[in-house]
Order: sequence, then structure tokens, then C-alpha cells
Amino acid sequence: YAMLLSLIFLIVLVAAVVGFVFRHEIKTNFESNLDLALRDYNVTADRHSEAVDTIQRTLHCCGVQNYSDWERTEYFTQRGIPRSCCKSQDDCSEEDLKDVNKAKLKVFVDGCFFLVTSTMESKMSVVAGISFGVACFQLVGIILACCLSQYITNNQYEMV
Repeated sequence: YAMLLSLIFLIVLVAAVVGFVFRHEIKTNFESNLDLALRDYNVTADRHSEAVDTIQRTLHCCGVQNYSDWERTEYFTQRGIPRSCCKSQDDCSEEDLKDVNKAKLKVFVDGCFFLVTSTMESKMSVVAGISFGVACFQLVGIILACCLSQYITNNQYEMV
């Protein structure tokens, strides 16, 4: 049991160190994947499209860097900016979404990349605290398991 807890503890420790060391690569990879999801955005119930819509609705953002990123997509030429970018669903017509100048007044202008990364960074202290707490419980479990094993080994030949 102590060995299993030690293995899990080491895996969590390595994951935390790798996440900290490669955080810039993770950001770059996220930005390129978000940009790719915008380019491949479509109306069907695609997981990537749903993720983009969810991010835009939840964080009140539009595009990667800003709302004009949608101009470079195939979706924009057909339908304009997606409705998930609209500040108010009632006040967002299809004609407004096809014109970038009109859309500027109707959609969120901030890009999602900065908002997602800043939200993640602001929550990192909570994640780090919870991870530290779990690691402490794992260490206590490892120590207690070793003590129990030692106690059992020492009293192996004792009469009952």
C-alpha cells in the first residue's frame, strides 16, 4: 500500500513539475488549437465548435485575440460571426454579424485567449493549495503504512 501511494505521489509530483516547466508551451499549444478550432468552426454539433461557443458565452469573449479573428474563417464568409459572441441574443441580427463594423457594437470585442489564460492563472493558487493538501495526506498515508508494516514485521513471532 505504501508503495502504491508513493507511486501516485511521484506521478502527481512529476505532473506538477512538468506543468510548471512547460507552461509557456501549453499556452502556445492552447492558442494554436483555439485558432484551429476557429478555422474549422461549423454549425454542426462538433465538439470543437461547442467548446468554442461555450468559452465565448462563459467568458464573454470572441475570437482568439479579438472578434476580428473571425474574418479569416470560412464560417464568417457564409454566416458572419457566431451568435455565441453576441452581448445580447435579442439584439444580434444576422446582417449585423456579417458586417465587422456593425458587429463591433453587438459582440464581445475581447479575445478568448487572454481571458482563458488569465482565468487559469488566477485559479492556479487554489489548484496548488488543493494539490499540496492531497500530497500531505498521501505522505501521512505512506508513513502510517510503513509504520504498520514495521509493526506487523516486528510482532510476527509473538504468541497470541
